[in-house]
Amino acid sequence: MAESRGSLLAKSVQKHAGRAKEKILQNLGKVDRTADEIFDEHLQNFTRQQNAANRIQKEFNNYIRCIRAAQAASKSLLEAIGETYESQWTGHDLLYVQTQQIDMLWQDFSHKLADQVLLPLNTYQGQFPEMRKKIDKRGRKLVDFDSQRHSFQALQTNMKKRDDAKIAKGREQLEEAKRTYEMLNSELHDELPALYDSRILFYVTNLQSLFNAEHVFHSEASKIYGELEAVVDKLATDSQRGSYSLKKTNGSSLPRPAEKNSSPLIINNISPISSPHPEDLTQSPTKKDPPKNETTQLYANDPTPTTPPKSNSTPTTPVELVTPPAKTTPPEINGEATPDGKTPSQEPSAPANEKASINNAQNNKNVQELYDIPVGASTDNLPPGVLYRVKATYKYNREDVDELSFDVGEIIQVVEYDDPEEQEEGWLMGLKENTGEKGMFPANFTRPL
Repeated sequence: MAESRGSLLAKSVQKHAGRAKEKILQNLGKVDRTADEIFDEHLQNFTRQQNAANRIQKEFNNYIRCIRAAQAASKSLLEAIGETYESQWTGHDLLYVQTQQIDMLWQDFSHKLADQVLLPLNTYQGQFPEMRKKIDKRGRKLVDFDSQRHSFQALQTNMKKRDDAKIAKGREQLEEAKRTYEMLNSELHDELPALYDSRILFYVTNLQSLFNAEHVFHSEASKIYGELEAVVDKLATDSQRGSYSLKKTNGSSLPRPAEKNSSPLIINNISPISSPHPEDLTQSPTKKDPPKNETTQLYANDPTPTTPPKSNSTPTTPVELVTPPAKTTPPEINGEATPDGKTPSQEPSAPANEKASINNAQNNKNVQELYDIPVGASTDNLPPGVLYRVKATYKYNREDVDELSFDVGEIIQVVEYDDPEEQEEGWLMGLKENTGEKGMFPANFTRPL
């Protein structure tokens, strides 16, 4: 066995040395080389085609990474806008729905680019390395053929030591080298032009998919942003009408004590007072009527702010001046009377179930913010350390050793990163339920369960 390996090694070294010698002699012009101008033209076209495919693949991979980064940035920005846009403002619910639609558009756009453009491009580019190996092999067999041809010519011209046996063996080796070279050369004469001609159909299909995905994304996104612009325009209109202005008070949330020889006024709206009550004419001449366009409002002893109106405008009712009966004294709170005659115990309070639902909603929001759990993900009955579960909506093949590959329909348990500093925007850490494999994966390839 050792002798067999040694023999193979010696033969390989001899073959490489013979090829190197032949190339040196050809470069020095000592011997001729077999020329094939048609093949040389095919080789130039192949090299140009391969370089173009490599560049497009490189730039498109970079474009996909930028699209995913833009998708993550858009999601973060719209989440910030949604948190800033207050719930009582007009179009709050519509804004939330439209921002979710934008995120779904980004996901669909990213998946189309990966499936319909990047994968066919990778398949197209994968043909070139194999073809390049075949071309290199053809080059080596051409050198072997030229070397055998020159050796046989030397045997024939050496008349002093003519050896018929060596000549016969040389002729046999030459024929074998010629057959091997011509077989590869003939295949490449057919395959290289066919590969070069296929570039047009590939680029037509690939670019149509790219441009169609871009067109659909930008058209749909334009419609959604138009709706969002209309929402903000409506908010601006309502704001100019004063729908969201804070109500002015007399400087205190508590009513002032009633003055002697004066009747408490109960004002049930913010419209200006148009005329004084006849009984006010009997008051001291130093007392002045409220100026026009001044808003006056007295509140009961209730620390809870008033609930903002649900409609976009506040209805207007006439000002009502009420004078209580002469012998009736309003109830007092620590020496101060309330304008509506009610004690604090008479004030209505929010139902207990409504407060409980508000507290539950706030608690759920805090949990989602703490763990960044998406809306719709269930956190019930999960193993320890599992934040939530997702289902693969698209197949993903990992591009690095720390990533996770999966097929459509596989269930992945989302867990926290071992090192929070390694977390990347748009990527999750998870465990495949069927195999237990752990690794990073893109969130936009899955949906929460």
